[in-house]
Amino acid sequence: SCDGTQLCNCSSMGLDFIPSGLTGKITVLNLAYNRIKHIRSQDLQQAVNLRALLLQANVISSIDRDSFRSLGKLELLDLSNNSLAHLSPAWFGHLFSLQHLHLQGNSYRDLGESSPFSSLRNLSSLHLGNPQFSTIRQGNFEGVELLDELWIDGGNLSQYEPGSLKSVTKIHHMIITIRSLNIFSAIVRDLLHSVAWLEVRKIAFSIPAEMQLLRVMSSSFAEKVSLKQTLLTDATVPEMVSILEDMPKLVEVEMIDCRLVGTGRWEIHIKANQSRTLRVLTIEKLSIEQFYLFTDLQAVQGLLSLLTKITVENTKVFLVPCSLSQRLVSLEYLDLSANLLGDQSLEHSACRGGWPSLQTLNLSQNSLSDLEMTVKSLSHLRNLILLDISQNNFGEIPDVCEWPKTLKYLNLSSTQIGKLTTCIPPTLEVLDVSANRLKEFGLQLPFLKELYLAKNQLKALPGAASIPDLVAMSIRRNKVNSFSREEFESFKKMELLDARDNNFICSCEFLSFIQHQARIAQVLVGWPDKYVCDSPLAVRGAQLGAVHLSLMECHRFLVVSLICVLVFLVILILVAVGYKYHAVWYLRMTWAWLRAKRKPKRAPLKDICYDAFVSYSENDSDWVENIMVRELEQACPPFRLCLHKRDFVPGKWIVDNIIDSIEKSHKTLFVLSEHFVQSEWCKYELDFSHFRLFDENNDAAILVLLEPIQSKAIPKRFCKLRKIMNTKTYLEWP
Repeated sequence: SCDGTQLCNCSSMGLDFIPSGLTGKITVLNLAYNRIKHIRSQDLQQAVNLRALLLQANVISSIDRDSFRSLGKLELLDLSNNSLAHLSPAWFGHLFSLQHLHLQGNSYRDLGESSPFSSLRNLSSLHLGNPQFSTIRQGNFEGVELLDELWIDGGNLSQYEPGSLKSVTKIHHMIITIRSLNIFSAIVRDLLHSVAWLEVRKIAFSIPAEMQLLRVMSSSFAEKVSLKQTLLTDATVPEMVSILEDMPKLVEVEMIDCRLVGTGRWEIHIKANQSRTLRVLTIEKLSIEQFYLFTDLQAVQGLLSLLTKITVENTKVFLVPCSLSQRLVSLEYLDLSANLLGDQSLEHSACRGGWPSLQTLNLSQNSLSDLEMTVKSLSHLRNLILLDISQNNFGEIPDVCEWPKTLKYLNLSSTQIGKLTTCIPPTLEVLDVSANRLKEFGLQLPFLKELYLAKNQLKALPGAASIPDLVAMSIRRNKVNSFSREEFESFKKMELLDARDNNFICSCEFLSFIQHQARIAQVLVGWPDKYVCDSPLAVRGAQLGAVHLSLMECHRFLVVSLICVLVFLVILILVAVGYKYHAVWYLRMTWAWLRAKRKPKRAPLKDICYDAFVSYSENDSDWVENIMVRELEQACPPFRLCLHKRDFVPGKWIVDNIIDSIEKSHKTLFVLSEHFVQSEWCKYELDFSHFRLFDENNDAAILVLLEPIQSKAIPKRFCKLRKIMNTKTYLEWP
């Protein structure tokens, strides 16, 4: 399981223990998703150069004291999602190079009486906690001073000794899942000057009286606060806003997948001093059950004037009050994607005087349907550079539009556009009209540098004269089948052309002139669609000088014809060989044998109906019916014989009749003659007896030679029958 770089992937192999034979050459060992229960001291003794050891998602419950003693170069150790009931400092005592330690998802309730991490001086990220984790004591983090990331899963954390985290002097990103506001407040108090980014998950800010416990946050030096899967109410939002506004170094606030109970009618007026540092507000997937009753946010409008970047995504926003837009005087970036903005509401939201400094606007995945009205609503944004209105439903677009004169980047992908008009602004440098219904592109865009036309219905390249400065173009998944040397060479500044997944006719002539365009650094063609040509063209960044077409690419018709002829000849040879060596016979008899094998080896006595089944050729029927049958059936006592003419069931498959008749008879009587050997149906009867009777080593078969016949006249495939004729008694007539 080890590749050339000595990365050994043994994950999901059902291992119950660490495999033996590990050597010093291994640098990465992945043993995740197995059934390992115990790590022994000798298991990793030879893996002295190991850099990463992945043991997550096993059932490890015990680790020998010196199991990791030889792993002095280990940088990543993942023991998450196991069954460790305690953590021992001895495990980590020799891991001097360890940077990343993942211990979450086990069953320990605390970290012990002392610090398990005291010797990990290079530790950068530490993941702790599980649903049973309940206690953090003073001294548990002794020796850990600087962390890039500390993740504590403390959903049921009930005891925290003040000062436990004070030894950690700097944490870039602190993630904590917690439910108790008391514990959270104590942790924040210890980390006031240590944490740069504080992320809180699954906590409920629902009781106004408890919000005073969070007042300590207002003294935190955190630059970013993230709330994920948290609960807020109209009663607690004012205090939370006040705390965040008072934080002296806060730059960014983030709310993701949170829930707000209320309609924005705060029970008490927000009394907060406007933050002089807060610049970024991100809200994603905020759930407001009665969002259609939400207020115009007048209570917070005065706190937003210094924000430069706002994202409110997938939150069912259907209107931004004009008064609020006019207060956002410093806003440069606004993302309102995946909401419910329509043409009328956008006109109100982007009112005159609103968003005066806006440079980037994302309105993708909304309910816009009138491009002319959308453009008119945004025309007064004098600083707008980038506009994303993709994944709306415009359909038809007008001939003339009044865009902001500063617009350089426009995304109109997935908007159901069937034809482009002069509505598209000529100032653009980047235009994305992918995933529409375009059949041609003939716009005059003299400053355009990047053009994205993927997933349309184009049959030819755009004309280079109308886009002379084009540097990069994507025409993936169109219907282009070729383009001429002149068309290609007319793009004087082209550096990247992505033309994969088209209908190119891959010919030597077509590739030859592309091959010599040394000024084009990257070309992605990737033809034909069903396979990749034997050339670097199918890979990004390929140099064209080394391109060589294969025989298949240059002479496809000839190669396909030769393959068809060869396949026909092979089939013909197989048919001839099969006929010569009785392949059809073997297949038919294998089927009969398999069906017979499913039945009991001997029929019960109550199912035996005949004394003997008579197998004979139709050419010998006169002797069989007039002499042998009459003699036996009129004997005293008489024998009951089974004859195919008289006793086979009409309408039943002949092979089934043969099998059933033999099984319902005590004996099988074969009347052998030259005619018998040549008879197809006699062969079936003899074949089945070969499988069914002779393989059971019984004496159910009786052979009667009606005329002299040599054993070699019997087909060689019936080797046991030939042996019986040579070694056992048979009857002769007369």
